[in-house]
Amino acid sequence: MKKIIGIGNALVDVLVQMDDDILLTQLHLPKGGMQLIDEQQQQALNHSMQPLHPKKATGGSAGNTILALANLGTKPGFIGKVGKDEMGIFYAENCKHTGIEAQLTTCETHTGVANTFISKDGERTFGTYLGAAAMMQACEITAEMFKGYDLLHIEGYLVQNHELIEKICRTSKQEGLTLSIDLASYNVIQADYSFFRHLVEDYIDIVFANEEECTAFTGTTDPHEGLKGIAQLCELAIVKLGSKGSIAMWGDSSDQYGKEAFAPAQKVSVVDTTAAGDFFAAGFLYSLCKGDTLETCLQTGTLLSSKVIQVIGTRLSDKTWKEIRSSIK
Repeated sequence: MKKIIGIGNALVDVLVQMDDDILLTQLHLPKGGMQLIDEQQQQALNHSMQPLHPKKATGGSAGNTILALANLGTKPGFIGKVGKDEMGIFYAENCKHTGIEAQLTTCETHTGVANTFISKDGERTFGTYLGAAAMMQACEITAEMFKGYDLLHIEGYLVQNHELIEKICRTSKQEGLTLSIDLASYNVIQADYSFFRHLVEDYIDIVFANEEECTAFTGTTDPHEGLKGIAQLCELAIVKLGSKGSIAMWGDSSDQYGKEAFAPAQKVSVVDTTAAGDFFAAGFLYSLCKGDTLETCLQTGTLLSSKVIQVIGTRLSDKTWKEIRSSIK
């Protein structure tokens, strides 16, 4: 099976459940979005979260995808940066424990934290302190990092550093890897649309987007038209429709361009949508690397996302992972 490596912000998720969304208003966080915060704001958020008994887990968009792939038994890799602190040790030890071949550099800055506020409806809102993750520089990216891998999964949040993501894309392409990207968040796309489009047109092979991200990227509220629009720019486009399922389409270089694949969503009780898209990408890429049909890829992605939204954070039980692996087989 093809080997997958991810690159992104190595963050520790600190998660809280809320009875209402008043705290989001008080903290000036747009519900459902991701907002970057500085160290002073991080301290304030940490203070506000303590009464809500926060839980801790490894996170970051690409990190979550790689975590799920590791639990499927694929021995994936991950590139990121952490601080020389307790959170950094926690992140590194979790990678080792789950079988991730982590290439983690360190610095004196504190490890990044994704403060995750979970609303009653399961929607999650992020106040993200990038910390050490933002210290990853283009000069640290080498061809050696990608040797032995076939596919690189990039999180869209890295677009904050144009030089870095250009170096990542250029170097991995030169090493012959297929490039996959998750478009991250609608507000991140809106803030840097032209650069996102450049990446997709010039480097990216596989694009994952949800409905809001699809709209932000293509300008249409029709996800089917948006899917076709993305597919015109890359080899494979996937749009996640939440409770309405998911759709995919090969790019216009394929003789299958214009033909949609669809998979319905699974009806489950939603507790927390954190990492739903990340786990979906893991399932989809897992099946894709096995040579499955697009429908099967969507179904595998749906299976993984349906499991993670039933728990707080990204930690599924060993029993659940065993059931997932059995279902995929």
